[in-house]
Amino acid sequence: MQKTINLLKKNSELRVIESEVDIYLEIPHLAYAEVKKRDGGKALLFTNVVDKKSGTRFQESVLMNVFGSYKRCELLFGRSIESVADEITKLLHMKPPASFMDKLSMAKELFSLKNIFPKRLEGEGKCQEVKHLDKDIDLYKLPILTTWEQDGGPFITMGQVYTQSLDGEMVNLGMYRLQVYDKNHLGMHWQIHKDSSHFFDQYQKAGKKMPVSIAIGGDPLYTWCATAPLPYGVNELLMYGLITKKPAQLVKSLTTPLYIPKDVDYVIEGWVDTDALKTEGPFGDHTGYYTLEELYPVMEVSAITMQKKRTYLATVVGKPPLEDKYMGWATGKIFFPLLKTTVPDLIDYHMPENAGFHNLILAKMQPLYKGHAKQFMHAFWGAGQMSFVKHAIFADESSPKLDNYESFVTYILNRFHPKSMFITEGILDALDHSSPESLVGGKLGIDATVSYKLDEPILSNDSDLLVEVKNLILDVVDLKQFMRHTKNPITVISVKKTKTVKESFNCLDSIKDKLKIVVFVDEYKNDITNPYMLIWRVTNNMDAQRDVFVNDLMVGIDGTNKTSVDGFTREWPDDVDCTLSVVESLKSRGIWDLDDSLYNKFQLA
Repeated sequence: MQKTINLLKKNSELRVIESEVDIYLEIPHLAYAEVKKRDGGKALLFTNVVDKKSGTRFQESVLMNVFGSYKRCELLFGRSIESVADEITKLLHMKPPASFMDKLSMAKELFSLKNIFPKRLEGEGKCQEVKHLDKDIDLYKLPILTTWEQDGGPFITMGQVYTQSLDGEMVNLGMYRLQVYDKNHLGMHWQIHKDSSHFFDQYQKAGKKMPVSIAIGGDPLYTWCATAPLPYGVNELLMYGLITKKPAQLVKSLTTPLYIPKDVDYVIEGWVDTDALKTEGPFGDHTGYYTLEELYPVMEVSAITMQKKRTYLATVVGKPPLEDKYMGWATGKIFFPLLKTTVPDLIDYHMPENAGFHNLILAKMQPLYKGHAKQFMHAFWGAGQMSFVKHAIFADESSPKLDNYESFVTYILNRFHPKSMFITEGILDALDHSSPESLVGGKLGIDATVSYKLDEPILSNDSDLLVEVKNLILDVVDLKQFMRHTKNPITVISVKKTKTVKESFNCLDSIKDKLKIVVFVDEYKNDITNPYMLIWRVTNNMDAQRDVFVNDLMVGIDGTNKTSVDGFTREWPDDVDCTLSVVESLKSRGIWDLDDSLYNKFQLA
């Protein structure tokens, strides 16, 4: 971790904050603001960390936003992200040697692979220089942050969670938020689809407690590896060896059978009672909404070890853009070759950060036959973590670059027809709040590989169209048209909802020649002139089976919060917002320096 701090300083990628700051809201708010700046701002090192509630002053510093730019990602990887993807591609396409020189080349390649496997060492590591056992165990001695006002408590947000199968044959490294309940208990938010949850099921059936070791810090690549979408049973630390050409060096935990990297800053060891669940949450998550209270396993801490000179690593999640924008960029590029093994005619894909990654994917493919794009949709929705994607748009090889949003959206809208849509049902991320039931909901695919003959819309200016729409729908507050130069303009309508959006949409039948795609949002907390945050809101709030309507050639989308008006029976979570009093306090002390225009653009409150 100290090497990382020095590397960031050397490359002018670190901002050191020496002012006294609190682990309760203040540090997370500053990191949340920093990543909203151009190019992700700087990594932040807080050197004067306190817990004002308890009066504790911490010895260690807190490091945040370490992955929060493209430049920092490549600095931490020590090489270009593309070179890692190229290496995976080469391995996947390795063929039997045809000549003696080919054999020598392959031998060289295979010999280099010996360094990817983690190495177990004898004895203890630097991570075990300081030991806290039995009555000395106290999680509150660590600077664990409370990020948002409605959070259920402090949460570890960049923990490397090491687990193993019941027979010890498979190990897993994952990243899950971890709620501090008291000085020696943590909530384990591993979702039902995750490897650790599968291991938990094995221990539960056997009636045994499950060992867990949680590491914090060390080489930041350990943390990135914890997010890597590798197949079930594959040790994520293999990626560390592949990237660095050095094996991860591991030492055994003191009180569990699990091995962790010797140079991490902290290790929290413990055992999960598989018969005991506890309410976990709420937590302001990367969706930009709070995930609500739910029952999850609990770990009883059996040891805490750490380095003498240590740094606490954390991240902050909420509304985009966030540090996970850059971590996700690296992951997408590196694992593209593996995805192509499932869908070989895939040319490229991109997950816009303002759609929270799982909520929208843009893909470019080479269509070879009728229905090929729909086949792709099924492949995506059945491929590992891609199965959580809610909305997917597929274009052919002639489309513009996927991250050139203006050109790409123009291309799609000039080809779109209601027949382009494919709506089905599938699994959803446990964090999704929009579907009528948890874990399962609607999915929308758009096949833009086929072009339809489209009529030109009859265009009106916003003010005239607003008058017409208000005459038809009393709930309407305002209206804004986007992409008017295309054959499918998008009309965003804000409402104070007193009836279902579907009822309002049906009222537009008499002016459907002036409308193509109509998106409804709540008037409250939405700026209809801000497309970046509208995409965040609508892709979060949609369930395609319930919220997409078609009237001839006019398509309606309900992006509003769902209430009893809609017959919605689940609890609808609040937005993740900064606490205004905290922001004002940081401003008054000269620590907060985010421009107000960015504060408003990204709707921090």
